[in-house]
Amino acid sequence: MPKRATKRGAQRTPLGNSGYDAVLCGASFAGLAVARELRSTRARVLVLDRYEIGERQTSACAAPTTWLENLGLEGSIRQTFGSLVVHTPFAEARWPLPWTFSTFDYRELCALLWDQRGRGTEFETATVTGRTGTVVHTDRGDVSAPLVVDALGWRRVLGMGPNVQPPNARLSRGLEVHPSGSSADLELWIDRAVIRAGYGWSFPAGGEIRVGVGSFDPHDHVRKPTVQLAEDLQRDAVRYQGNWIPHRLRPAVGDGVFFCGDSAGHCLPLTAEGIRTAFYFGIACGRELRAVLEGRSAVGAALERYGAFSASHRGKFEAMLLAQRAVPRLHPRALAGVVRGFGRRRVSHWGFRHYLEIAPPEFALPAPPAALSPVRAAA
Repeated sequence: MPKRATKRGAQRTPLGNSGYDAVLCGASFAGLAVARELRSTRARVLVLDRYEIGERQTSACAAPTTWLENLGLEGSIRQTFGSLVVHTPFAEARWPLPWTFSTFDYRELCALLWDQRGRGTEFETATVTGRTGTVVHTDRGDVSAPLVVDALGWRRVLGMGPNVQPPNARLSRGLEVHPSGSSADLELWIDRAVIRAGYGWSFPAGGEIRVGVGSFDPHDHVRKPTVQLAEDLQRDAVRYQGNWIPHRLRPAVGDGVFFCGDSAGHCLPLTAEGIRTAFYFGIACGRELRAVLEGRSAVGAALERYGAFSASHRGKFEAMLLAQRAVPRLHPRALAGVVRGFGRRRVSHWGFRHYLEIAPPEFALPAPPAALSPVRAAA
């Protein structure tokens, strides 16, 4: 289990609370993508997280290869796949992909993203507990800035009002183990014998296999099915990790705060793919913040544009949610027909091209411009 790295004892000094242009709460995929977009501004940016950067992996860590390459993260790649093997009770098919998918090392990817930060960007370990306006409360004191981002995950810590908690929230849940081993195939199991409403997976990543089970119903327990799948694959059930996974969009702005990643529900229903969407919306958020810091936009206008950008994807997310609800209701023989259909190159390529376009890798280009003079956020 990860060891919480919040500073203690003599190191646990109060946070400074002056001179910041932006406070980014959360130092995983979305938060680091926002920080990367601010590197050209020379703004004074504070990134907060209860864990050290790259310390706490919570997903199978895989993304379209082009996304990783366009962000300069190819050094973290552990294994690349051009197809996906899908197992159901009555069919097994290999789905050819029109683009490749890669597993990566979480710690290394986070370090590579962090290395792309601006010179004025600082990091501190602290537990964020809430806010009052643009004053962020932490276990090491308060900190404030004109620009505040919540990229802390599904709990939406900086949201106003009470949050609905599992199992009543609109969340899926997943658990995986990380045994040593190797395999050439990226595999999924859509089988009620594995999990009633969800799927199992095996994601090879160099010298380890990430085996897990996810359920679309937060009431379902996933530990026993995960152990069973690992045993069926003759893998050791060791090194557990898991998380709750949002499967519906939430407002990306609220009361002067920008939300991105899981805190805004930026995780695709059905597939539970949230890494490239965290990059995608993190970049969009960062670009709006950059416009403010460079004096090209006011905070209110940036909030409005970013909120509208996120909301413009609602139709695609809702379509994926409808598919998520439909799959568990399909008769296994009907499901087998769908799986076989996607085994045809033309069908698979058509479907996965459209799927990639929900958050296209070209969005990561071009790279931010050369460093500009420092500016302050406009009111």
